[in-house]
Amino acid sequence: MPAAELMPETKPQTVLVVEDEVLVRMVISDYLRECGYRVIEAGNAEEALVILQSSEKVDVVFSDVQMTGPMDGFGLAQWVRRNQPWLKMLLTSGNARAAHTAGELCEEGPLEAKPYHPQAILTRIQRLLAENG
Repeated sequence: MPAAELMPETKPQTVLVVEDEVLVRMVISDYLRECGYRVIEAGNAEEALVILQSSEKVDVVFSDVQMTGPMDGFGLAQWVRRNQPWLKMLLTSGNARAAHTAGELCEEGPLEAKPYHPQAILTRIQRLLAENG
């Protein structure tokens, strides 16, 4: 019997990618899928909140700070911290001044600066998820 058949089946961990720039969201989402994650995409914080309040299981939220709409990534991170404090959060921004606020809202360092390399995001997500293990 092949080893794969002997191993218990595990569901891939889920990353919610929140990014209003479609091409940026597609690139990181596709990369994370290739790395074995289940990825749910949201174009802004409001879409992310709908997903987070649904029955979808999310393990990590990876969000841009600056997005269109009434709520930015900081607002989303504050909502997560208040309502789902067990949920891991990783923020990204092209604005260096955002680092201090992100550091107060996220467990894993202040934030990942844009432009980022997808491997750097993967490493940060893996580190966050390992804390649960």
